[in-house]
Amino acid sequence: MPRKPAQAAPRRPSRPRRQSAPAPDRPRLIALNKPFDVLTQFTDGQGRATLKDFIDIPGVYAAGRLDRDSEGLLLLTNDGRLQARITDPKHKLAKTYWVQVEGLPSAEQLAQLRAGPLLNDGPTRPAEVELIAEPVLWPRNPPVRFRKTVPTSWLAITIREGRNRQVRRMTAAVGLPTLRLVRVKIGEWELGGLQPGEWREIG
Repeated sequence: MPRKPAQAAPRRPSRPRRQSAPAPDRPRLIALNKPFDVLTQFTDGQGRATLKDFIDIPGVYAAGRLDRDSEGLLLLTNDGRLQARITDPKHKLAKTYWVQVEGLPSAEQLAQLRAGPLLNDGPTRPAEVELIAEPVLWPRNPPVRFRKTVPTSWLAITIREGRNRQVRRMTAAVGLPTLRLVRVKIGEWELGGLQPGEWREIG
């Protein structure tokens, strides 16, 4: 009996290639000093403060996150490619924070932070860490809660990855709880003299 020719396996339909969004006619990049207790989003169903309370520019979105209880530089743009360059970990864009911690850091604790402490999701990459004098900043509202018997210190910490609450977890891992965290630089862009809630257009 003649053998039937083998049937070719059915081919899956190819998915259309995802096309990147076209560049906007007018690319915009906004630097905002995000105040404490503000979400890095434009809507919230629970009545909490959002970016909408400070930015009234259609079509811009936050390039990255800054925790609700953190302050400082947040970049917003309407350019998807620029947003990806700022947020994609593969670009390793440096982010610098001024961090008030509880206690007086020892040389060993600073070395641990620089080397990359072990967190519950693995070790962090090496960081640049310096002990600095207390910076001149706006008063935080509400004020930071201090323990009168425990001194505090300020660190400048620069990282090149963006895990959830990474800086706070790094300082806690070496025994230096974070009391206040202010981001002052992302890549080439700096906070400058912006006050909480103020923004300026870059470029």
